[in-house]
Amino acid sequence: MSALATGKPLTDFSLPATGGKPWSLASQRGRNVVLYFYPRDNTPGCTREGEAFRDLHVAFRKANTIIAGISPDSLDSHEKFKKKMRFPFELLSDEERQICKLFDVIREKSLYGRKFLGVERSTFLIDSAGKLQREWRKVKVDGHAAQVLEAVRSLSAGIPS
Repeated sequence: MSALATGKPLTDFSLPATGGKPWSLASQRGRNVVLYFYPRDNTPGCTREGEAFRDLHVAFRKANTIIAGISPDSLDSHEKFKKKMRFPFELLSDEERQICKLFDVIREKSLYGRKFLGVERSTFLIDSAGKLQREWRKVKVDGHAAQVLEAVRSLSAGIPS
């Protein structure tokens, strides 16, 4: 069960990030934050999702919003993925899955009849004061980044989503 609640402040956390600096939620205050959790670097769905956020990056920036992707992959894997895909945002490495657990995105999955625990594609919108405003779970990639951008614009305009 997740300890997250819409409209409530989130607990600060810090993770290693691409670019060589640790990334913390507290250091993002004053800007909206889109955290998108994805299963794995260099897989088709995760690549398409990252590309969609990349392609809308300028619009997110204009709405005072930063994007960060999180997966259990290593920082080295993230650096290569970010460079290859030319992502203008940071990727955060949660190898211990502590933040994945905090956001309750670890789920039992099945692949070719084998069951395992993995990251369920999920996105969270946090406002400039550090409060959770929206969450999307079991995300389908197509159209998702545009949907998140609309929620950001509504938040910036003070429209309830």
